[in-house]
Amino acid sequence: MISLIILGGIAAALWFLAFVSKRRFGLLALALTAGATVSSLWSYDAGLLLASLGAVPAGPITDAAVLSLITLLPAFLLFFHGHAHRGMAGRIVGSTLFVLMAMALLVEPIGVGLPVTGPGAQIYLLLKQYGGGIISVGVILAVFDLLLVKTVKPHEKSDKKK
Repeated sequence: MISLIILGGIAAALWFLAFVSKRRFGLLALALTAGATVSSLWSYDAGLLLASLGAVPAGPITDAAVLSLITLLPAFLLFFHGHAHRGMAGRIVGSTLFVLMAMALLVEPIGVGLPVTGPGAQIYLLLKQYGGGIISVGVILAVFDLLLVKTVKPHEKSDKKK
């Protein structure tokens, strides 16, 4: 039951942050992908660094927290920059897709530090089983979302003033 509460709490917090920030899904999803790539490269070293500094005790919970934070850090930084949704439907859909992709990327770190049992285990196993597909579709949708964003060119700004 505790694992379900933790998974639900993480998902709810991420959905709320994405919804309130109004950022488009594409940029946040690619930031998550970059974070997951970096976390796979730095996880061992970052965990050792934190443990050697005495900031946190070494162990699986520390490893899970470090992996999760490194994965989410680029997306957190981009909550304050980039293109925003204008409509409510785009914000809801974008936030939901962001949470799905984030949870698919966080399945491994959560499984390392959290004993997943009870009702949370079913959700965890579904995410673990379909995580690769969710991530693949998410990256494709993220690229298309970025292609749909129309940027205003400098000469277009001056034409509007005339």
